[in-house]
Amino acid sequence: MAGLDEPQANRIVAGWDNHFPNFAHPGQLAPAGDWQVWLVMGGRGFGKTRAGAEWVRSIAEGDMLARIALVGATLGEARSVMVEGESGLIAISPQENRPSFEPSLHRLRWPNGAQAFLYSAAEPESLRGPQHSHAWCDEIGKWPAAHERSTRCWDNLLLGLRLGKDQRIVATTTPRNTPLVRRIFGSEGTVVTGGATRANSANLPTTFIAAMEREFGGSTLGRQELGGELIEEIEGALWSRELLERCRESPPTLQGRGTGGGDCAVAHDSPHPNPSPEGEGLWKRLIVAVDPPASSNGDACGIVVAALGQDGIARVLADASVENASPERWAKAVANAAAVWGADRVVAEANQGGAMVASVLRATDVALPLRLVHATRGKAARAEPVAALYEAGKVRHCGMFAALEDQLCGLMAGGSYEGPGRSPDRADALVWALTELMLGQKARPRISSF
Repeated sequence: MAGLDEPQANRIVAGWDNHFPNFAHPGQLAPAGDWQVWLVMGGRGFGKTRAGAEWVRSIAEGDMLARIALVGATLGEARSVMVEGESGLIAISPQENRPSFEPSLHRLRWPNGAQAFLYSAAEPESLRGPQHSHAWCDEIGKWPAAHERSTRCWDNLLLGLRLGKDQRIVATTTPRNTPLVRRIFGSEGTVVTGGATRANSANLPTTFIAAMEREFGGSTLGRQELGGELIEEIEGALWSRELLERCRESPPTLQGRGTGGGDCAVAHDSPHPNPSPEGEGLWKRLIVAVDPPASSNGDACGIVVAALGQDGIARVLADASVENASPERWAKAVANAAAVWGADRVVAEANQGGAMVASVLRATDVALPLRLVHATRGKAARAEPVAALYEAGKVRHCGMFAALEDQLCGLMAGGSYEGPGRSPDRADALVWALTELMLGQKARPRISSF
């Protein structure tokens, strides 16, 4: 390098930077051997998108006849992530070999003649007819499951993969236990690489890793979202990961109580301290439900915020539960959640403590709109009709609630609990909230005039 002039040195440095194997970690490199599908299944921030884009780039630059399908959950995501994203095909390509993008035709063209075409997994019939030599399918775990769209899309892609001599697919995803992911994972022609978020720590902010581990660490959901593990369902559980994914909504644009209808409140495990007054009145009702602990050094105090929208859909807005809390501390957490979210009602189970529960809560806030409820059946028995609401599409989760969802997936139809911890306190609070919103309303008599 010392003997080269500046332009020559710059060309060598640029060549090094543009050669992905020089700095990729092992989980991002295509495996050797004869495979049909390479499944890259890693935690958030693992570098899956970069791995998929670099593989497509290597195919396009090496084969002028390549015709590549780029399939995302939606056309918008295919464009914003796979093509124009920070790790997308345009950004990773050297200037002299950068593909041109024709948005109106959903097409990329490389200087050598290779082409790639964008498709949406929500429109499986768009893949019926076109032929390809290769394909990159991104985030297959979030492809739409309704009406078997994801599997129909995959089938149509496979049937059209008949150009060239070495047809291959790379599928990149965060592991989610969906039918399509399980099918690809177990297929004979699939090779799987992947790993935890920390495998890509050299390219991630330490604050991001710390925040994610603080949010999801120690939970089963954390093993999925950060550890890159494909979590098996517990047979006989009332909730499944697949069901919860179907019921999840995108992060909201507004915060606080005013986000009714299609938007929902913050996607964190605790309530946002600054709710927006915009859109006030769009919720029919907003409930804070409490499952008080039997002692201050044992189980958690389950505190869940949920609301009923004008569209008749119940939305879980926040999990504000507290661990190992004294009565004063959990009562303060309940009052704070009720104040922040503008709750119409605080529903608290009174089986353990009875009047004490009411006195502790009212000592914190005398004006708390409190209603005590008494359980006459076990937690799992009370949860069954609420689980049926999820199956019927009547409940949405506005965000990801790791500890709460772990408990839901441990409630068994036979009445037992096989989830984390000794008791599903968070899940029980959710059941009380949704029972109050969706199952506790009695029909009102109507008066007709003649």
